[in-house]
Amino acid sequence: MKRAALLMGYVMVVWFVISFVTNLLGPLMPLLISEYHLSLRMGGLLPFSFFLAYGLVSLPAGALVERRGARLTLFAAFALNLLGSLAIGLAPSYAVVVGGLFVIGLGMAMLQVVINPLMRAIGGGGHFAFFSVMAQLVFGLASFVSPEVFAGLMHAPQSLARPHPWVLFYQAFVAVFIGLLLLTRALPLPQVDLTAEERTGTLATYRALLRQRTVWLFFFGVIAYVGTEQSLANWMSQFLSTYHHFDPTQEGAHAVAGFWGLMAVGCLIGLVLLRLFDAQRVLGAFAVLALGCVALALFGSAPVALRAFPASGFFLSVMWSVIFSLALNSLREHHGAFSGILCTGILGGAIVPFVVGLLGDQVGLRFALLAVFVTLGYILSISVWARPLVRNQTVALGELFTLRARRAQH
Repeated sequence: MKRAALLMGYVMVVWFVISFVTNLLGPLMPLLISEYHLSLRMGGLLPFSFFLAYGLVSLPAGALVERRGARLTLFAAFALNLLGSLAIGLAPSYAVVVGGLFVIGLGMAMLQVVINPLMRAIGGGGHFAFFSVMAQLVFGLASFVSPEVFAGLMHAPQSLARPHPWVLFYQAFVAVFIGLLLLTRALPLPQVDLTAEERTGTLATYRALLRQRTVWLFFFGVIAYVGTEQSLANWMSQFLSTYHHFDPTQEGAHAVAGFWGLMAVGCLIGLVLLRLFDAQRVLGAFAVLALGCVALALFGSAPVALRAFPASGFFLSVMWSVIFSLALNSLREHHGAFSGILCTGILGGAIVPFVVGLLGDQVGLRFALLAVFVTLGYILSISVWARPLVRNQTVALGELFTLRARRAQH
């Protein structure tokens, strides 16, 4: 029991680190644009390099877990994270930062692929749903904490005297990843046997899947979701600084923290809503409300924008899980290979923010962020055209009140 608790603690630490490192980029963007005198297009290359790595390595990482095991995959991931952080920490030029983020992205993608099967192996299949929710809560906590720690560090007296105070984060990450490498070597990690949903498919399987219209439609759905999420997270602080003159190291960073924090809250409320309503209706309603929030953020007053950007995170919260589940429930077989194709759609986090930066240099960031209306519009369309073979089980409100009454009587 103690061994399982220790190993699960290790897994939760890994989830926290993945989220903390990934979500530092949003509040950091305006600072890097300012310090390196970047155009918005060049600024857009920062998230592009990070999420390009995600898209490229998701399928190979799955094959590595399947053939060489979890421990070797973890070693490789942490080594890449260490290498990327070390490069940025030692020589923080713009080119090195772009390259370093790409290398860190490779490692983070590998961690995301291996950590779920490892968590299932440690906690057991019967407890996997519980630990998955716990992991999402840890992930959400770290995504909220990361921008807040950034804001605190940027205004610490000892940081203000440094030419690039944000580099301290990547220097600290070097120590974190060395520690995780040592932990990975020392801990008695279990053998990870992949389920059918987790195994990669054969080349023939992928060819058969890629000939199906449904696969492509949901693949673009994942691109749309991740592109929306990362465009808002990475550009909101720059927008608030450009149009409303908010300090990106204070109000901007707090807005990014609120975005991720409200997304975590939305996930919890979404769990309840998905027990009461059909997933497609929930997706459609949240997409419409997200569109409203983004419109207020882009065209509202300064106080409205400062609240509407974080609020959009709440309405994005259920989209990933609903799109993914609708996709898998729309095919009868090859779910493992299909999951790999869908995860490659994380490339959307590279493509859409870069397109926003590219357009921003031409028409301004406000009108460039209208690209998010296109991606959210596509997500809204999924709520109309999806035809899953299996729908989410719901409990009618009348049944719910009846059950409560019966429990009260007993």
